[in-house]
Amino acid sequence: MGRILAIDFGRRRCGLAATDSLRIVASGLTTVATASLIDFVRDYCSRESVDMIVVGEPRDMHGNPSESTRYLKPAIDRLAKAMPDMKIVFFDERFTSVLAHQAMLDGGLRKMARRDKALVDEMSATIILNDFLGSRAYRESNI
Repeated sequence: MGRILAIDFGRRRCGLAATDSLRIVASGLTTVATASLIDFVRDYCSRESVDMIVVGEPRDMHGNPSESTRYLKPAIDRLAKAMPDMKIVFFDERFTSVLAHQAMLDGGLRKMARRDKALVDEMSATIILNDFLGSRAYRESNI
């Protein structure tokens, strides 16, 4: 069984998280510049067995695609072309940044650490992946 990789896409940087090989725990990996995303993912997948990539899909309060989707789709299309055999799915990412900030507060991180946008992006990717693992979409994915 391979890992599942999650991406919290941003115009400047992307947060990444991955499951363990048994897909029990999702952990933050890192944050990479968006321009380096494809190279990072390709390299990671060459070192680790990855079965699927979950990409956080930005939506508004009504469930419609948000404005930032126009940046996300072309970038993920390029990733799909670079890795044609990889299954890539989109998963609702509403409120992940809010949840990441709350987790940072609950974890006792100091104010300066909470301002680290890269850490927020990585934690958001972890939340997206944890939510996906508990979702019906995952149970029905046959992966």
